[in-house]
Amino acid sequence: MPVLQLAWLYYLNNSAFVLNCLALFYGLSGSWLIIATQWRTARAMRLATGGSALTLTGPTARPHPANRMFMLVGGVCLGLALLLTLAARLV
Repeated sequence: MPVLQLAWLYYLNNSAFVLNCLALFYGLSGSWLIIATQWRTARAMRLATGGSALTLTGPTARPHPANRMFMLVGGVCLGLALLLTLAARLV
């Protein structure tokens, strides 16, 4: 029997488990993306201030567009994980 047919049969028999595994994948991916973006922002701030505890104000305090996109994608992944978990409860 081909592998995709076996995977489909497993999904039909254990759909809640498969949805929860997919939700776990999206949740871990989204949270890792948000944490990595926060680390990247903190490192950039530390390098920009020369390692001091001062905070930047003005136009230099605005987040980089790439950081905003990464945070948005991470939030979407976490939201999708939540929706998949809720869907698995209904199955």
